[in-house]
Amino acid sequence: MTPPDLFPRWALEWIGSTAAFSTTASFVPQLVRVWRRKSASDISLTMFLLFSFGLACWLIYGVGIGSGPVTVANAVTLALSLAILVLKLRYDRRNRPGGSEWSSDKIKP
Repeated sequence: MTPPDLFPRWALEWIGSTAAFSTTASFVPQLVRVWRRKSASDISLTMFLLFSFGLACWLIYGVGIGSGPVTVANAVTLALSLAILVLKLRYDRRNRPGGSEWSSDKIKP
């Protein structure tokens, strides 16, 4: 059974591309906020790990079905998500009590 042709193919591609751009761009403000504040303590590590895994699966799926919008959107969103994860790990380690191995000025003789 095939779905009814409610929209022409070009319109569906435009809708898919618009959705991909919107959902991908929504991560930019979060990344900028984490970068500027040098803190990601209010971000769930578990959520971003699971979300990044899901994006990797969507990326593989997009490549497998040959969908440009699915592939590009998930590749870019995965990169943004991983950037947020890296910053979270870096800033959480730096900001925890007792300091960090990356901050030599906090080492006591």
